[in-house]
Amino acid sequence: MSAEKNELLFSPQMVRDLPGWKNAPVPPCFGGDPRGLTFCCDPRYPLAYAYKCRRKEVLEAIGLTDEELIRIKQEFSREKGWDNEMVCFKSLAFCCMRRSGCFNRDPVIAMICGSYEDYYSKKRELAIRILERARNSEYCKRFIDYEKSEG
Repeated sequence: MSAEKNELLFSPQMVRDLPGWKNAPVPPCFGGDPRGLTFCCDPRYPLAYAYKCRRKEVLEAIGLTDEELIRIKQEFSREKGWDNEMVCFKSLAFCCMRRSGCFNRDPVIAMICGSYEDYYSKKRELAIRILERARNSEYCKRFIDYEKSEG
């Protein structure tokens, strides 16, 4: 995908180059695009950034509910062996992007994934899965196509 098309897809201020995921979106609470739903907390718990959370808005735009997002993340977590009592929401699927941002996340990543590269590449897989399951496929297609072309 050309640099021009990337500019139209997302703002350079709203992405980060992470090990295992180039141009990863910041979470929706910080203005990220729908791929960033992969970094959202479990909707069943109070949010640290509730005052600026855009999860509902982004889910509505792509055509998913909180319950559907939870199911997708739980399914992915079981498949990848990401369930763990040591992290805030009992699964790496609900963890954020910030290093040392959540209680016990980094030690659990080391234990389960072995590296940040593996963790973030799987978060990218999860982002694609979330978007592929969304009902607003026309809106999601450009994000899916971008991620699949970069892989």
